[in-house]
This record gives sequence, structure tokens and C-alpha cells, in this order.
Amino acid sequence: MDEIYIRKVLSGDVESYRYFIKTYRDMAFSVALSIVKEEHLAEDVVQDAFIKCYQSLSSFKGKSKFSTWFYRIVVHVAFNAIRHKKLELVNFDLSHHDMSHEDSVLDEIIDHERKEMINDALTILPARESVALRLFYLEEQSMDEIKEIMGWTLANTKVILHRARKNMQIILSQLIKKAEYYG
Repeated sequence: MDEIYIRKVLSGDVESYRYFIKTYRDMAFSVALSIVKEEHLAEDVVQDAFIKCYQSLSSFKGKSKFSTWFYRIVVHVAFNAIRHKKLELVNFDLSHHDMSHEDSVLDEIIDHERKEMINDALTILPARESVALRLFYLEEQSMDEIKEIMGWTLANTKVILHRARKNMQIILSQLIKKAEYYG
């Protein structure tokens, strides 16, 4: 499907680019947020990535999936945003985070809190580990695709993903204990 829209955009149908925005904006935001750790900056990164993608769409050779190529752009723009703005990544302070839990919560609320806790844990993780987990589990990218997106070796990709899983487990345990303490 991507190939059809690539051809349309390259032949001058600018409106067809909306397909890419609708299809990839959520995951692009998730990947960007993993790296920059701030929502407003992640939004800027996604916007810049879509602009860069549009401007260089003619250079897409189809050697990989479009999504792999595009997420590589998102990663590059996100790391550049950190470098150029010289942002200091701040550690997550649990004392300011409301993790209250009542016995009578509905399943939807529990599910929402579970997702929030996972997102909090992903925010705490180092950017490389967070983006590796998001790409592997949420975007269902293969190890080879993650390797290509991130510019890592396959061995490094496996190590980072393994380390990310272990660190995620530790962080989630800490968040759960903290939630139980405040609950």
C-alpha cells in the first residue's frame, strides 16, 4: 500500500501524503517520545520528520520497508533535537506522580493505569532502550529492522533489547511497589 502512495506523491498528488501521516503519526510520536522524553518536543520532532520524509521521498529506494526508512528519519531528527537544544534529560520523580489505586476501580481504569505505568517506565528507561522496546513490541519490527532504523549492529540490537527488558522489569517492579505504598 505504501508503494502506491509513494508513486502518487512523487507524481504530484500532494494530498496523498496524508496517508503516511495518518498511518505513521502515532508510532512516530511514540518513538520520538522515547528519545526526547517531552511531549511538546516529540510533537515537533514528528512534524520535522514528516517534512524531511516528504522532501526526501524521491530518495527512498525501496531497499527496506517504508516504515523502517521513515522511523530511521524520526530517530535521527529526535537525537538531533536533543543535541541542538542541549536538553538535559530529567529523571522521573515519582513523588509528583499520582499512582493511587482504589479497590473499586473498573477494569478500564485498571487497564488505563497499567498502560500509564508502562509509559512511565518507558520514560524512565534510557532513550536507546525505550525506543528499542517500542519498535520491537509496539511496532512489531524485527531485529533486522530495528538494526537498520537505529544504525546498530545486530549483536548490539540484541544486547540493547535484552538490557531494556531487564531494566523495564526492574522499573515496573519499583513503580508497582511505589503504587502499593501510596495506595
